[in-house]
Amino acid sequence: MHALQFTVKGDLNSLQYVEVPTPTAAAGEVLVEIRAAGLNPSDVKNVLGRFPYTSVPRIPGRDFAGVVVDGPSPLLGQAVWGTGKGLGFTRDGSHASHIVLPAGDVALKPQALSFVQAASCGVPFTTAWDALERSSVKAGTTLLVIGANGAVGDAAVNLAKARGAHVLAAVRRPESLAELGRRGVAAILLGDPAALAAQVEEHFNGGAEVIFDTTGFWLPAAVPALANFGRIAIIAAPVDGNVQLPALALYRRGGVLVGVNSLLYTPQECAAMLDGFGSLFDQGLLPLPEQLREVALSEGVASYGEVNNGSGDKFILLP
Repeated sequence: MHALQFTVKGDLNSLQYVEVPTPTAAAGEVLVEIRAAGLNPSDVKNVLGRFPYTSVPRIPGRDFAGVVVDGPSPLLGQAVWGTGKGLGFTRDGSHASHIVLPAGDVALKPQALSFVQAASCGVPFTTAWDALERSSVKAGTTLLVIGANGAVGDAAVNLAKARGAHVLAAVRRPESLAELGRRGVAAILLGDPAALAAQVEEHFNGGAEVIFDTTGFWLPAAVPALANFGRIAIIAAPVDGNVQLPALALYRRGGVLVGVNSLLYTPQECAAMLDGFGSLFDQGLLPLPEQLREVALSEGVASYGEVNNGSGDKFILLP
């Protein structure tokens, strides 16, 4: 089969488009013919050596959608999708024409999603789903999503609206603000961190019950914008990993800080999440993913380079 593979960690030039033996499914496993695979920033960081537990040689990639071509009879011919811990790090991942994994590690693909759309959802949606679950976002919750124009932030906005939460999106660019307005999403423009609490107060009297910072830079400003007994979820941090936390203001509000890391969840645990929000697509409660950039797997190395150079495009690799 054809695949992207790297043999040296820490060097993006090590990633190559190669031909390797097609894996075979053992008892209790499925062989999935991949129709589309998502490319996430974490995949690029993986090749760049940011994850010390990664072993080489390795086929990277976490997110995929495809068809089961070998395995237990109930799954044969079924369209499935998947993602999760280990894929592309300690076991070969999805940036290939085929992948083998335990049968419980895949979920049935929602009928409303194409293979390309399904492949775009794994990491962004499971991350957002986990953040909302663990910060108790439900119908009526007031939620501020900082960085709502990113993949995870956008997923959080859509998932929260599907739950019936009151959502306020925060973005840095006027064009992103205008796009959210066209979608009917209340939004504010980020500027002076000291002004964030007042901006939120205009929409949510007493502050936001939950704040989801997807950027890693707004935690200090988020605390004053938090309601009493509120929760702040974070998925990122500055390069040095440190941030000034106004601890006095946080504990006086009874606030809770929630760290969210999708790499903590196995593919089987992620499959349960996929089932959880996948049905929302089929019910018409989630908008279908748009603005996806489809690229042949053979051109995938260049796509890794574009993401590494700061491209915000959502690349979908097609074997």
